[in-house]
Amino acid sequence: MLDSEMIEQITEVLRKLESKVELVKNDSNHEKQSELDQLLEQVASSSDKVFVKNTGTKSPIPQFLIKSENAQDRIKFSGIPGGHEFTSLIIGILNADLKGKMPDDNIIKRIKAINEEVSFKTYISLSCHNCPEVVQALNLMSVLNPKISHEMIDGEYAQEEVERLKLQGVPSVVVNDKLFHSGKSSLIELLSKIEENFSKKEIEKEDLGAFDVAIIGAGPAGASAAIYSARKGLKTIVLAEKMGGQVQDTKGIENLISVPYTEGPQLANQLYEHMKEYEIKFLEHRRVKQISKENQIFLDSGEELVAKSIIIATGAKWRQLGIEGEKEYTGRGVAYCPHCDGPYYKGKNVAVIGGGNSGVEAAIDLAGITKSVTLFEFMPELKADEVLVKKLESLKNVTIIKNAKTSKVMGNGDKVVGLEYIDRLDEQEKSLDLDGIFVQIGLMPNSQFLKDIVETNKFGEIIIDEKNRTSFKGIYAAGDVTTVPYKQIIISMGEGAKAALAAFEDNMKD
Repeated sequence: MLDSEMIEQITEVLRKLESKVELVKNDSNHEKQSELDQLLEQVASSSDKVFVKNTGTKSPIPQFLIKSENAQDRIKFSGIPGGHEFTSLIIGILNADLKGKMPDDNIIKRIKAINEEVSFKTYISLSCHNCPEVVQALNLMSVLNPKISHEMIDGEYAQEEVERLKLQGVPSVVVNDKLFHSGKSSLIELLSKIEENFSKKEIEKEDLGAFDVAIIGAGPAGASAAIYSARKGLKTIVLAEKMGGQVQDTKGIENLISVPYTEGPQLANQLYEHMKEYEIKFLEHRRVKQISKENQIFLDSGEELVAKSIIIATGAKWRQLGIEGEKEYTGRGVAYCPHCDGPYYKGKNVAVIGGGNSGVEAAIDLAGITKSVTLFEFMPELKADEVLVKKLESLKNVTIIKNAKTSKVMGNGDKVVGLEYIDRLDEQEKSLDLDGIFVQIGLMPNSQFLKDIVETNKFGEIIIDEKNRTSFKGIYAAGDVTTVPYKQIIISMGEGAKAALAAFEDNMKD
């Protein structure tokens, strides 16, 4: 199952282990049990600290636990963690010995402060590239807090459960047979949601002190700004939800000049490694709650700091429709990742909202597995590249509806059953019976926390001048969150450098 090169890589990674970690498996008569047996034995052969044990207990599908002095039996895998989830297995083993990339002390305190017994189940697909982040975050919390446990469940092995729970997307996190969360999420998003829904101990607020430059965001713009600031000798701090930002979700990157090909996670790691070469304080898993007009920054973690200059590099996120029923049926028919959730709609009728490149590409992909695809576009013509439009129009099971304003997601209480829309030519309200709706209407800048401080345009983009200054003195912005045209990685890097140099220049004048 694992080739010699992969085993060599695992051996190097697991060299960090100091304590014993057990992979405790059940027996099953499932036809794929031997695959799990082989996978676990190969992983164990890569380290003298990892052991495979058999409980002797029978289970209907391949299952195992990660057990250690820290993890006990709170991390469980139901299914075979191959594909994207293989990384979750290796990181789970490291985390069980408190190794690997661990969060900082304040985030650990927040995780340990959860004071209620809670068991999470995450239903995944091995083809889903958003699932591992959720699985790994909940596994980590299970290691750090004995009141939390987590089970990864491959939906392929649990079809009856998936149908009973009426799940229509991955990852789907379930607590007590109720959907707790659906779709892409980071550790900080999950932790914040857990804090809102379960009891927790209070944590004392912490003053992080004063800095010359505070950079919010750690994508290409944020990393570039941080490196340029540090090279100028400025006391620099970076605050971010996750390293790399939106880049983490990008698969192939072929237009980063001098780098013929790389992938998002690899680039994100390289950005982080480059920042580590300098004296930069880096706090991941943070959200900025508020910025005052005195340049004070308040985090949702309770931490606060002050900075002479603030550089906003928070990027953008997928835009939502904002119509009735969308939020209620997210994960139950409303989806944002065709690659992840498309397989759930095999042989069914779906819609794609959005006629840009991402929408048309999604419709083309979905047409290969669904019964029918209806693409809705608000404008009179599709905005996608001509070659994509021609490909879409050639597909027999695709219908294109233009001049359509979506107005309501229809559901029966359990799942999506249709979509209401208004024909903009005659203002007539119409509807279409559907099993799923994929929203692909572009990106929205992450600028909401600044709306009362800096000037933005009608799209929410922060308005900047030629040196990345905003309308508020001492606050700069760079990258996709701004009005700069052409949202590209290489442009964001340049904009981050400009913002840092402008902040340094302005500080020298004061």
